[in-house]
Amino acid sequence: MPKPSAFASEFSSPHRSSSSALDSDAAEVLAKVFGYEAFRGDQQAIVQHVIQGGDALVLMPTGGGKSLCYQVPALVRPGTGIVVSPLIALMQDQVDALTELGVRAAFLNSTQDWQDTKDVEQAFVSGELDLLYVAPERLLTERCIQLLERGKIALFAIDEAHCVSQWGHDFRPEYLGLSMLHERWPEVPRIALTATATDVTRREIASRLSLDDARHFVASFDRPNIRYNIVEKQDVRKQLLQLLRQEHKGDAGIIYCLSRNKVEETAAFLCANGLEALPYHAGLGAQVRAQNQSRFLREDGIVMVATIAFGMGIDKPDVRFVAHIDMPKSLEGYYQETGRAGRDGLPATAWLAYGLQDVVQQRRMIDESAGDEAFRRRLGAQLDAMLAMCEAIACRRQRLLQYFGQRIEPCGNCDNCLQPPEAWDGTVAAQKMLSAIYRLMKERGQRYGAGHLIDILRGKSTPRVLENEHHTLTVFGVGLDLTDQAWRSVLRQLLAHGLLVVDQEGYGTLALTDESRAVLKGERTLLLRREAERTARAASPKPKSSLPDLPSGAQRIFEALRQWRSEIARSHGVPAYVIFNDATLREIALKRPDSLEDLAHINGVGVRKLESYGASILTCIADFAER
Repeated sequence: MPKPSAFASEFSSPHRSSSSALDSDAAEVLAKVFGYEAFRGDQQAIVQHVIQGGDALVLMPTGGGKSLCYQVPALVRPGTGIVVSPLIALMQDQVDALTELGVRAAFLNSTQDWQDTKDVEQAFVSGELDLLYVAPERLLTERCIQLLERGKIALFAIDEAHCVSQWGHDFRPEYLGLSMLHERWPEVPRIALTATATDVTRREIASRLSLDDARHFVASFDRPNIRYNIVEKQDVRKQLLQLLRQEHKGDAGIIYCLSRNKVEETAAFLCANGLEALPYHAGLGAQVRAQNQSRFLREDGIVMVATIAFGMGIDKPDVRFVAHIDMPKSLEGYYQETGRAGRDGLPATAWLAYGLQDVVQQRRMIDESAGDEAFRRRLGAQLDAMLAMCEAIACRRQRLLQYFGQRIEPCGNCDNCLQPPEAWDGTVAAQKMLSAIYRLMKERGQRYGAGHLIDILRGKSTPRVLENEHHTLTVFGVGLDLTDQAWRSVLRQLLAHGLLVVDQEGYGTLALTDESRAVLKGERTLLLRREAERTARAASPKPKSSLPDLPSGAQRIFEALRQWRSEIARSHGVPAYVIFNDATLREIALKRPDSLEDLAHINGVGVRKLESYGASILTCIADFAER
């Protein structure tokens, strides 16, 4: 185990008890350990509250600094902070990052042999750890509970707390047992953290974790550096390849697919086109998943193609894009997944391609789900919100944040703001489509899918149309004013507006709803979205960054520092961002410190990293200046 750092025992000493002393300690830990001169947003209030023994429920966006909210109190309060983390595959990297800072951190999980486990347990009992990461299923074992009772606990941090929500997008049954923490250790403060939760989910988290009296801290969910771009799915592989080649060449990113087969096919397609892409899904062997995840975290420019089994807890800050080639099931899932891009505050892209078949497939999955009617209604409401986001005419970010109860002005950094789509009166077009479906059902007792309905409206004498004598219908050929693609957009939006439903027999045919009558009778006007003609550049504008562009000279220093960082990371066997993230290197390149004292004022350069790397960084800068 690592030796206690120079600051660890000082800040963890039990005699520091007054409120002002603890607050002072928190600021000192932030500066000396983590290298930051000030807290951001609600961090200070959260840290003070937990240090003083209060329970907290924290909702903060990915990249907003949630980890500091429990790491700082764990270093200030006497004892060891116990962190409940759902993914054992990521614990090693989290511990490596803390060890680089001089923090005494360790984990307990199934990857360790008995000797490693024994060493960690002894270190905890002896008070030699500042933070101990434990998976929830391990924490709930009698052996682990008995172990914790033998040591001094500073706090419990429950990360990814939305996993406790049975209505949520990433439910983990073992999280339900964590309410026992309050029963066993009523005097130990608990802090539950998540990057996404609606008001309903937040109340469920508080209830299931017995955090009824906890103080709630809800930060803004806005991630202004992420550009949201949603496109109509056509040739999705070609669209994806264009995005990666034109906008994100050489960048690290994540591509989400709905099925395992599509994951493997997409990864193979990208590799065949010269990109470094890896697959990740639950059907792969544990060793393959671990290897692929390790490469993604530790190497530059890797593209991970995955199901939603991948991503929770990913701390990699330089993910430049997250792409969905299938429509997510909910806005909560979409927000959580896209939030893995741009954690460093630099420009990032959230790109989604979806089409009519996505809507049909999601509706069918809901109808076929094993839950009761209330469960299916909840899934349907989540899908409706996701559809509304996809078909929005106004600002995407406004629609997304409104779902989480927050309101903002138009962002100017989504496709709708940058290249507004046209809204058109689609009432007549809707009436044509609804009439076609009505006549087939009423007159012939028949139901058909999207393609056949469009053929009828477009007056196509296909073998199927002729065989069924659908060319004799009064609606045959009334839709020549719209293209096939435009009719698919109309159908998609009718489903989004609840004017059509997908059959429950699994055939993908379409039927009217009670709401269809008002449109058919002309009692309701329907505004639909029409995509504007967009140039490749206009459709993919450079997203906003919270950091300034670097001058050419600083850019060259930045690249030299990145090369230096890669060599250090390889020698330490850790991801490059564990040494320093890009934001810190950019600030160093911009300010060009020429002394250790100046370097100490750079965000992200704490005492341990200054001691370990300060002289090497200054040499790197000086060598560049001499060229």
